Amino acid sequence: MTTALLFDLDGTLIQSDPIHAAVFVDLFAEHGVQIDEAHYYENIHGRLNEDIFAGAIPGADPKALADEKEARFRDRLSEAEPMPGLTQLLDRVAAQGWPTAIVTNAPRANAEAMLEALGLSDRFDTIVVAEELARGKPDPLPYLTGLARLEATAAQSLAFEDSPSGVTAATRAGIPTLGLRSSLSHDRLTAAGAVGTLSDFTDPALAPWIDRITKETT
Repeated sequence: MTTALLFDLDGTLIQSDPIHAAVFVDLFAEHGVQIDEAHYYENIHGRLNEDIFAGAIPGADPKALADEKEARFRDRLSEAEPMPGLTQLLDRVAAQGWPTAIVTNAPRANAEAMLEALGLSDRFDTIVVAEELARGKPDPLPYLTGLARLEATAAQSLAFEDSPSGVTAATRAGIPTLGLRSSLSHDRLTAAGAVGTLSDFTDPALAPWIDRITKETT
C-alpha cells in the first residue's frame, strides 16, 4: 500500500462554481423556480444533479434536466480558471511518485472536458465518477474506490475537497482531508470534518501536510 493524493474537481482543481451557479439559476428560472447564488451554495453545491432536480422540480425528468445543465456548463468552460498552485503541486507529486485520482460527483463528460480545458488530461492515474458507482458523495464509496484503484492507504494519503458532502465522503473513507475555501468558509469545511483548509494550492498551510506524508514514505 502507498500514499496517494485524491482530488475533487469542481471548485477544487478548477474555479468552476460561479459557472455552475449561473447555469442552475437560469435553468431553474425556466421551470418557474427562482433561486440565487446563495441558494446554490447552501442547497445544491456538491450534490448529485438528478437528486437536485428530482426534489426541486416535481414532474420534470431529472435525468434530462441534469444532462441539459451539464451541457450548458461545458459550453461555458472557457470562463473557468485553474486553482493557483495546482501545476506546481502536481509536479511535486509526480517527483515523489505518488499516484493521483480525481474523485467527482460530476458526469464523466464534464470531468474529461474540465481536465482537457486545464491541460491536465494526462496528470491523473484514475478518474472516479460517482454516477458510475452505486452511491455518490457524501457516501465514502467514491473515495474508497479511488483508494482501491491506486492501492493506497487512507491514513497515509490526502484528499482535497471544497464541499461539505465531499469532505464528509473523504473523511468517512478515512482520508485526512483539506478543504479548499473556493466557495465556503473554514468553519463550514472543518465542521464537515476537514483537518484544515486552504485558500488555494499556494497556501502555506499545505506544506506541513505534504511534508508529513513525505516523511511517512521515506
